[in-house]
Amino acid sequence: MRLSLRPRLLLLLTLGAGLLGAGPAAAAGIAFAIDSAAASISVVDMARQMEIRRIPALREPHHLVLSPDGKDLIVGDTVGNQLLFLDPATGDIKRRLTVADPYQLGFSPDRKWLVVNGLARNQVDVYDAATYKLVKRFPLSSMPSHLVYSPDSAMVYVTLQGTDRLAAIDLNTLSVRWNQVVGKTPAGVLWNNGKLLVAAMGTDSLSVVEPADGRVLGRIVTGKGAHNLFHSPDKQIIYVNNRVAGTVVALDAATLKPLRTYAVPGGPDDMDFAPDGRIWITLRFAEKLAVLDPATGAIQTIDVGRSPHGIWLNPKAP
Repeated sequence: MRLSLRPRLLLLLTLGAGLLGAGPAAAAGIAFAIDSAAASISVVDMARQMEIRRIPALREPHHLVLSPDGKDLIVGDTVGNQLLFLDPATGDIKRRLTVADPYQLGFSPDRKWLVVNGLARNQVDVYDAATYKLVKRFPLSSMPSHLVYSPDSAMVYVTLQGTDRLAAIDLNTLSVRWNQVVGKTPAGVLWNNGKLLVAAMGTDSLSVVEPADGRVLGRIVTGKGAHNLFHSPDKQIIYVNNRVAGTVVALDAATLKPLRTYAVPGGPDDMDFAPDGRIWITLRFAEKLAVLDPATGAIQTIDVGRSPHGIWLNPKAP
Protein backbone atom coordinates (compact mmCIF):
# COMPACT_ATOMS: atom_id res chain seq x y z
CA MET A 1 0.00 0.00 0.00
CA ARG A 2 1.38 3.41 -0.97
CA LEU A 3 0.98 6.16 1.64
CA SER A 4 0.05 9.67 0.59
CA LEU A 5 2.65 12.33 1.39
CA ARG A 6 1.11 13.72 4.59
CA PRO A 7 0.56 10.36 6.33
CA ARG A 8 4.05 9.29 5.28
CA LEU A 9 5.62 12.36 6.88
CA LEU A 10 3.70 11.75 10.09
CA LEU A 11 4.78 8.13 10.11
CA LEU A 12 8.45 9.06 9.63
CA LEU A 13 8.34 11.53 12.50
CA THR A 14 6.74 8.98 14.76
CA LEU A 15 9.13 6.16 13.87
CA GLY A 16 12.22 8.37 13.91
CA ALA A 17 11.44 9.61 17.38
CA GLY A 18 10.96 6.07 18.65
CA LEU A 19 7.56 6.92 20.07
CA LEU A 20 5.60 3.80 19.22
CA GLY A 21 4.40 2.41 22.54
CA ALA A 22 6.22 5.08 24.53
CA GLY A 23 4.55 6.43 27.64
CA PRO A 24 4.57 10.02 28.86
CA ALA A 25 7.05 9.42 31.69
CA ALA A 26 10.56 10.81 31.23
CA ALA A 27 13.39 8.35 30.66
CA ALA A 28 15.31 7.15 33.70
CA GLY A 29 19.09 7.27 33.94
CA ILE A 30 21.66 10.06 33.83
CA ALA A 31 22.83 12.53 31.21
CA PHE A 32 26.33 13.99 30.90
CA ALA A 33 26.63 17.52 29.49
CA ILE A 34 30.00 19.17 28.89
CA ASP A 35 30.15 22.73 30.24
CA SER A 36 32.95 24.10 28.07
CA ALA A 37 33.19 27.57 29.62
CA ALA A 38 32.80 26.25 33.17
CA ALA A 39 35.51 23.56 32.92
CA SER A 40 33.06 20.96 34.18
CA ILE A 41 30.72 18.11 33.29
CA SER A 42 27.12 18.35 34.48
CA VAL A 43 25.44 15.12 35.55
CA VAL A 44 21.66 15.29 35.14
CA ASP A 45 18.99 13.01 36.58
CA MET A 46 16.94 12.22 33.46
CA ALA A 47 13.74 11.33 35.29
CA ARG A 48 13.71 14.42 37.49
CA GLN A 49 15.30 16.57 34.76
CA MET A 50 17.67 18.34 37.12
CA GLU A 51 21.42 18.61 37.60
CA ILE A 52 22.57 16.43 40.49
CA ARG A 53 26.33 16.71 40.28
CA ARG A 54 29.08 18.68 38.60
CA ILE A 55 32.39 16.99 37.81
CA PRO A 56 35.41 19.32 37.57
CA ALA A 57 37.47 19.06 34.40
CA LEU A 58 40.83 20.79 33.96
CA ARG A 59 40.37 23.79 31.66
CA GLU A 60 38.07 23.55 28.62
CA PRO A 61 36.30 20.30 27.74
CA HIS A 62 34.12 20.12 24.63
CA HIS A 63 33.18 16.65 23.39
CA LEU A 64 32.92 13.10 24.68
CA VAL A 65 32.64 9.57 23.36
CA LEU A 66 31.92 6.13 24.80
CA SER A 67 34.75 3.63 24.46
CA PRO A 68 34.02 0.67 22.16
CA ASP A 69 33.76 -1.72 25.12
CA GLY A 70 31.33 0.60 26.91
CA LYS A 71 33.49 0.77 30.02
CA ASP A 72 34.71 4.37 29.73
CA LEU A 73 33.07 7.67 28.89
CA ILE A 74 35.94 9.69 27.46
CA VAL A 75 35.90 13.49 27.69
CA GLY A 76 38.34 15.61 25.70
CA ASP A 77 39.69 18.59 27.67
CA THR A 78 41.05 20.72 24.85
CA VAL A 79 43.01 23.42 26.64
CA GLY A 80 43.95 21.00 29.43
CA ASN A 81 45.45 18.56 26.87
CA GLN A 82 43.80 15.63 28.63
CA LEU A 83 41.39 12.80 28.10
CA LEU A 84 39.28 12.11 31.19
CA PHE A 85 38.03 8.54 31.52
CA LEU A 86 34.75 8.51 33.47
CA ASP A 87 32.65 5.67 34.78
CA PRO A 88 29.58 5.97 32.51
CA ALA A 89 27.29 4.77 35.31
CA THR A 90 28.46 7.16 38.02
CA GLY A 91 30.63 9.88 36.48
CA ASP A 92 33.57 9.03 38.72
CA ILE A 93 36.93 9.88 37.13
CA LYS A 94 38.85 6.64 36.61
CA ARG A 95 42.01 8.02 35.03
CA ARG A 96 43.50 10.82 32.94
CA LEU A 97 45.62 10.61 29.82
CA THR A 98 47.75 13.39 28.31
CA VAL A 99 46.66 14.04 24.71
CA ALA A 100 47.34 17.15 22.66
CA ASP A 101 44.30 19.39 22.09
CA PRO A 102 41.49 16.80 22.08
CA TYR A 103 38.66 18.97 20.75
CA GLN A 104 36.60 16.35 18.89
CA LEU A 105 37.17 12.60 19.02
CA GLY A 106 35.63 9.40 17.73
CA PHE A 107 36.31 5.67 17.37
CA SER A 108 36.17 3.98 13.99
CA PRO A 109 33.33 1.47 13.45
CA ASP A 110 35.83 -1.41 13.37
CA ARG A 111 37.23 -0.24 16.76
CA LYS A 112 40.74 -0.02 15.35
CA TRP A 113 41.30 3.74 15.41
CA LEU A 114 40.64 6.74 17.63
CA VAL A 115 40.84 10.00 15.69
CA VAL A 116 41.29 13.24 17.64
CA ASN A 117 40.83 16.67 16.07
CA GLY A 118 43.08 19.39 17.48
CA LEU A 119 41.14 22.53 16.56
CA ALA A 120 43.54 25.02 18.17
CA ARG A 121 46.72 23.29 16.97
CA ASN A 122 45.53 22.60 13.40
CA GLN A 123 46.24 18.89 13.61
CA VAL A 124 44.42 15.58 13.30
CA ASP A 125 45.86 12.72 15.33
CA VAL A 126 45.27 9.04 14.64
CA TYR A 127 45.65 6.75 17.66
CA ASP A 128 45.61 3.00 18.08
CA ALA A 129 42.25 2.51 19.83
CA ALA A 130 43.49 -0.43 21.87
CA THR A 131 46.60 1.23 23.30
CA TYR A 132 45.93 4.98 22.87
CA LYS A 133 49.35 5.29 21.25
CA LEU A 134 49.75 8.00 18.60
CA VAL A 135 50.16 6.44 15.15
CA LYS A 136 50.27 9.50 12.92
CA ARG A 137 49.72 13.25 13.08
CA PHE A 138 48.31 15.20 10.14
CA PRO A 139 48.89 18.98 10.04
CA LEU A 140 45.67 20.35 8.54
CA SER A 141 44.77 24.02 8.21
CA SER A 142 42.79 25.18 9.78
CA MET A 143 40.61 24.44 12.80
CA PRO A 144 39.84 20.71 12.45
CA SER A 145 36.36 20.46 13.93
CA HIS A 146 33.97 17.52 13.50
CA LEU A 147 34.56 14.09 12.00
CA VAL A 148 32.78 11.07 10.59
CA TYR A 149 33.98 7.67 9.37
CA SER A 150 32.96 5.77 6.29
CA PRO A 151 30.93 2.69 7.30
CA ASP A 152 33.83 0.37 6.38
CA SER A 153 36.29 2.38 8.56
CA ALA A 154 38.58 2.95 5.58
CA MET A 155 38.21 6.73 5.63
CA VAL A 156 37.68 9.50 8.14
CA TYR A 157 36.35 12.89 7.02
CA VAL A 158 37.25 16.03 8.98
CA THR A 159 35.77 19.51 8.63
CA LEU A 160 38.25 22.41 8.64
CA GLN A 161 36.35 25.44 9.89
CA GLY A 162 39.04 28.01 9.23
CA THR A 163 39.52 27.22 5.55
CA ASP A 164 35.99 26.14 4.53
CA ARG A 165 37.27 22.67 3.65
CA LEU A 166 36.62 18.99 4.24
CA ALA A 167 39.60 16.62 4.37
CA ALA A 168 39.45 12.89 3.63
CA ILE A 169 42.06 10.76 5.42
CA ASP A 170 42.69 7.23 4.19
CA LEU A 171 43.17 5.07 7.29
CA ASN A 172 44.60 2.15 5.31
CA THR A 173 47.48 4.18 3.86
CA LEU A 174 47.50 6.89 6.57
CA SER A 175 47.48 9.63 3.95
CA VAL A 176 45.24 12.53 2.97
CA ARG A 177 43.15 11.42 0.00
CA TRP A 178 41.67 14.85 -0.78
CA ASN A 179 41.05 18.25 0.78
CA GLN A 180 38.28 20.32 -0.81
CA VAL A 181 36.28 23.49 -0.22
CA VAL A 182 32.73 22.47 0.76
CA GLY A 183 31.09 25.57 2.29
CA LYS A 184 31.63 28.45 4.66
CA THR A 185 32.79 27.44 8.15
CA PRO A 186 31.94 23.73 7.98
CA ALA A 187 31.12 22.05 11.29
CA GLY A 188 29.10 18.84 11.68
CA VAL A 189 29.49 16.09 9.09
CA LEU A 190 27.36 12.96 8.61
CA TRP A 191 27.51 9.89 6.34
CA ASN A 192 24.08 9.33 4.81
CA ASN A 193 23.13 6.92 2.02
CA GLY A 194 26.58 6.91 0.42
CA LYS A 195 27.05 10.70 0.55
CA LEU A 196 28.44 13.18 3.07
CA LEU A 197 26.32 15.95 4.54
CA VAL A 198 28.27 18.91 5.89
CA ALA A 199 26.72 21.66 8.00
CA ALA A 200 28.06 24.97 6.68
CA MET A 201 27.84 27.02 9.87
CA GLY A 202 28.66 30.26 8.07
CA THR A 203 25.55 29.84 5.91
CA ASP A 204 22.00 28.52 6.28
CA SER A 205 22.50 25.17 4.62
CA LEU A 206 24.03 21.70 4.37
CA SER A 207 26.41 20.74 1.59
CA VAL A 208 25.92 17.36 -0.08
CA VAL A 209 29.41 16.03 -0.83
CA GLU A 210 30.70 13.11 -2.91
CA PRO A 211 32.95 10.99 -0.60
CA ALA A 212 35.20 9.83 -3.45
CA ASP A 213 36.57 13.25 -4.37
CA GLY A 214 34.95 15.98 -2.27
CA ARG A 215 32.76 17.46 -5.00
CA VAL A 216 29.79 19.46 -3.72
CA LEU A 217 26.71 17.96 -5.36
CA GLY A 218 24.08 20.27 -3.90
CA ARG A 219 22.90 22.30 -0.93
CA ILE A 220 19.94 21.96 1.43
CA VAL A 221 18.66 25.04 3.24
CA THR A 222 17.91 24.37 6.92
CA GLY A 223 18.50 27.61 8.84
CA LYS A 224 21.07 30.22 9.74
CA GLY A 225 24.15 28.85 11.44
CA ALA A 226 23.59 25.22 10.42
CA HIS A 227 25.96 23.63 12.90
CA ASN A 228 25.46 19.92 13.54
CA LEU A 229 23.35 17.02 12.34
CA PHE A 230 22.35 13.61 13.66
CA HIS A 231 20.50 10.49 12.54
CA SER A 232 17.50 9.41 14.55
CA PRO A 233 18.02 5.98 16.16
CA ASP A 234 16.22 4.25 13.27
CA LYS A 235 18.16 6.32 10.65
CA GLN A 236 14.96 7.52 8.96
CA ILE A 237 15.27 11.16 10.03
CA ILE A 238 18.17 13.62 10.13
CA TYR A 239 17.92 16.35 12.76
CA VAL A 240 19.85 19.53 11.95
CA ASN A 241 20.69 22.04 14.69
CA ASN A 242 20.76 25.61 13.35
CA ARG A 243 22.63 27.38 16.11
CA VAL A 244 22.09 31.01 15.03
CA ALA A 245 18.48 30.57 13.93
CA GLY A 246 17.61 28.72 17.13
CA THR A 247 15.85 25.93 15.28
CA VAL A 248 16.05 22.19 14.78
CA VAL A 249 14.96 20.90 11.37
CA ALA A 250 13.89 17.30 10.73
CA LEU A 251 14.80 15.98 7.26
CA ASP A 252 13.66 12.78 5.61
CA ALA A 253 16.94 10.83 5.45
CA ALA A 254 15.98 9.18 2.15
CA THR A 255 14.89 12.30 0.25
CA LEU A 256 16.51 15.08 2.32
CA LYS A 257 13.20 16.92 2.22
CA PRO A 258 12.20 18.93 5.32
CA LEU A 259 9.55 17.34 7.53
CA ARG A 260 9.26 19.82 10.38
CA THR A 261 11.00 22.78 12.00
CA TYR A 262 11.16 23.14 15.79
CA ALA A 263 11.87 26.38 17.63
CA VAL A 264 14.74 25.66 20.04
CA PRO A 265 16.22 29.02 21.08
CA GLY A 266 19.53 29.36 22.86
CA GLY A 267 22.00 28.02 20.31
CA PRO A 268 21.21 24.30 19.79
CA ASP A 269 24.45 22.39 19.35
CA ASP A 270 24.84 18.66 20.17
CA MET A 271 22.05 16.15 20.83
CA ASP A 272 21.31 12.62 21.98
CA PHE A 273 18.18 10.48 21.93
CA ALA A 274 16.36 9.08 24.96
CA PRO A 275 14.44 5.77 24.88
CA ASP A 276 11.17 7.64 25.53
CA GLY A 277 11.52 9.39 22.15
CA ARG A 278 12.60 12.76 23.49
CA ILE A 279 15.68 14.51 22.15
CA TRP A 280 18.19 16.08 24.54
CA ILE A 281 19.97 19.14 23.12
CA THR A 282 22.73 21.37 24.49
CA LEU A 283 21.96 25.09 24.24
CA ARG A 284 25.36 26.69 23.81
CA PHE A 285 24.23 30.27 24.48
CA ALA A 286 21.70 29.65 27.24
CA GLU A 287 23.52 27.55 29.90
CA LYS A 288 20.74 25.00 29.59
CA LEU A 289 19.74 21.70 28.08
CA ALA A 290 16.55 21.43 26.04
CA VAL A 291 14.45 18.27 26.11
CA LEU A 292 12.39 18.23 22.92
CA ASP A 293 9.33 16.07 22.31
CA PRO A 294 9.43 15.73 18.51
CA ALA A 295 5.82 14.56 18.38
CA THR A 296 4.44 17.78 19.88
CA GLY A 297 7.32 20.27 19.65
CA ALA A 298 7.11 20.87 23.41
CA ILE A 299 10.40 21.77 25.12
CA GLN A 300 11.53 21.57 28.72
CA THR A 301 14.82 23.12 29.83
CA ILE A 302 17.36 22.16 32.49
CA ASP A 303 19.96 24.50 34.00
CA VAL A 304 23.58 23.36 33.61
CA GLY A 305 26.97 25.09 33.40
CA ARG A 306 28.24 27.74 31.02
CA SER A 307 28.40 26.98 27.28
CA PRO A 308 27.13 23.38 27.30
CA HIS A 309 28.51 21.52 24.29
CA GLY A 310 28.78 17.72 24.08
CA ILE A 311 26.07 15.48 25.55
CA TRP A 312 25.66 11.75 26.17
CA LEU A 313 22.75 9.87 27.75
CA ASN A 314 22.98 6.72 29.85
CA PRO A 315 19.39 5.60 30.43
CA LYS A 316 20.66 2.38 32.02
CA ALA A 317 22.46 4.13 34.85
CA PRO A 318 21.00 3.50 38.33
